[in-house]
Amino acid sequence: MSETLSAPETVRVNLGARSYDILVGHGALSELGGRLLPLLKRKRVFVLTDETVARLHMDALKAALRPSGIETDVMALAPGEQSKSFSNLEGILDWLLGAGADRSDVLIAFGGGVIGDIAGLSASLMKRGMSFVQVPTTLLSQVDSSVGGKTAVNTPRGKNMIGAFYQPRFVIADTALLGSLPARDLRAGYAEVLKYGLINDPAFFDWLEAHGADVLALRPDAIQQAVATSCRAKAAVVAEDETEGGVRALLNLGHTFGHAVEAANAYRADVLHGEAVALGMVLAFRYGASQGITAPAIAEKVASVIAASGLPVELSKLPGGPYEAAQLAELMKQDKKARGGRVPLILARDIGQSYIHPDADLATVAAFLAGELEKA
Repeated sequence: MSETLSAPETVRVNLGARSYDILVGHGALSELGGRLLPLLKRKRVFVLTDETVARLHMDALKAALRPSGIETDVMALAPGEQSKSFSNLEGILDWLLGAGADRSDVLIAFGGGVIGDIAGLSASLMKRGMSFVQVPTTLLSQVDSSVGGKTAVNTPRGKNMIGAFYQPRFVIADTALLGSLPARDLRAGYAEVLKYGLINDPAFFDWLEAHGADVLALRPDAIQQAVATSCRAKAAVVAEDETEGGVRALLNLGHTFGHAVEAANAYRADVLHGEAVALGMVLAFRYGASQGITAPAIAEKVASVIAASGLPVELSKLPGGPYEAAQLAELMKQDKKARGGRVPLILARDIGQSYIHPDADLATVAAFLAGELEKA
């Protein structure tokens, strides 16, 4: 890359005593050791990662800590959504306890969303709370799951059903780490970037429509702008509604549909989380069009922009099927706010005008999904 690299940006998450910074930029990992030292009583940290990230990036993390003299104790899980399990949660806590960790120690989540979620939950439970730090290595985790303190594991009854709100001490989003991502994983993370434009920032959505190819090509300034803008958007929502009692639910645009697809597919790797969210956003806009909430032309523009980035937009063509409308609607009942055959959905009147639709009728949703599944 020949272009001049911009200095990393700092995004603040304002939560009173639990406020923290997100450092975003190419090479930001080099600041990890200096930022950790004030948190440590002894120069040792625990690092939870997965086997792929350990192979690709553990040397870089250790190099970032070496000038500060910080040693590491590392545990690596198998990669993939299925690692976000009760059995792994138990194994992580046993590892920490066996190594003598206490509340004055720090656990680093070094990986994608799976690692961040289960590491954060482990930290929240460890002797009723040890500090943890997010060092996300995927685009999806840099712009979404590493920010805001949502932690969880999955169950056979649904995704993220067991969890807690527990904030990190800081986040380092080094965009240089994204260079090792397979193109498919990069696109999956890009779905969450598009989400911020669709929620409440039509100008950002327009910028992504024009510059999405540069973001996906990891041009340093473009990817830094995309990640920093996304983090600012999420930080603002989290600061207003930390525990999802109101406006934070807007961040679930596409997720109620997407989580149902993931659960129906048993969280297998033929549908990545970001791919499910991308399709879920398309379905949310199309469902809104079917109910007279969203103009059909707007729904199809959203589908067109998402498709242009290589993400799925047709339920009938999604890998892992065949899917059934009744099954997907039944899985949507597992939404934490579902009540009596009705479920809240995040819908949109236009691009950048999303809102909480509190009580969508699941029978109507199932009929809509049946129509989507019948498309050629």
